[in-house]
Amino acid sequence: MSFNSKDNEAFVQAAREYIERERRKKHTIVAKELEKALYQTTSASESRRRFRQSLPIPRDTEKGFPLLEIQYFEHDLDSLILSQETKARLERIIREFKDADILATYNLAYKKKVLLCGKPGTGKTFSAQIISSVLNIPLVYIRFDAIISSYLGETAGNLRKVFDFIENDTWIVLFDEFDIIAKNRDDSHEHGEIKRVVNNFLQMLDNFKGDSILFAATNHQNMLDSAIWRRFDAVIDYELPDEATRKHLFERYLRPIRRDQKIDISKAAKDSQGLSPADIKMIAAEAMKTVIIDSRNTLSMNDLETEIKQFVRREKVKHHRLEDNE
Repeated sequence: MSFNSKDNEAFVQAAREYIERERRKKHTIVAKELEKALYQTTSASESRRRFRQSLPIPRDTEKGFPLLEIQYFEHDLDSLILSQETKARLERIIREFKDADILATYNLAYKKKVLLCGKPGTGKTFSAQIISSVLNIPLVYIRFDAIISSYLGETAGNLRKVFDFIENDTWIVLFDEFDIIAKNRDDSHEHGEIKRVVNNFLQMLDNFKGDSILFAATNHQNMLDSAIWRRFDAVIDYELPDEATRKHLFERYLRPIRRDQKIDISKAAKDSQGLSPADIKMIAAEAMKTVIIDSRNTLSMNDLETEIKQFVRREKVKHHRLEDNE
């Protein structure tokens, strides 16, 4: 009745109450299907207002900072330029979630906890954003800078607030820079309170019962506690792009500007070995900015080669610094 009268807020409220009754009756499959239908029938703006009104953002007790952000994206799978193997594994996560009711009839569950590993700029965060967009489910981005309190006793409490929040609805959750909170407990440099925080976090992961998909992203998988790994249903390793993928990336990021006929994208792809997708995106942006501020209409091969050389040089400097610190 409220839907027919265009009273969207009343409709959403009534639908949410009905879904909650079904959930209490243990009709989990029905509740989940209704939840999906509700996402599809409400507009993006209605969804954002609904989440903000019904679920207050948890905050750090010490400083009052928000512990997480709710984000919305409009991407498609074609925006994700990765190796075929990595992309196929992400698509599998999407397909399992969509067919959760069918899997449940066989007493099987979709992947709810996924660990994303790899160097910075290889697409871990973007992957979570893509899945959020494709499934039309808001992304909850966990702010570890706020969770880690100067009073370490508060850190476990902040984590508890986050888990309580994400268990109350269906979300795509991203724990970015995951190694901050999941460090190896055998590390002699860490004191007892940090180890207790890791223990608490492991328990929360084990006890998580929500319908959300949890993604944890790290650039330093070697720093993770050994007990962390078995908590995840899948581990996806992100590698630096090969030459064919780099060529595809250059083609994509240089689309907005006119290019000289002498530009050799294959050579650019070859010369950029060892660079990440994020690096290539920045190279393209810097080369295009050079053309614009020089008041030219066409991107030259020299523009592109100059930026590639700068980024390759930067990578060499970074690696030398790492070797010096070892």
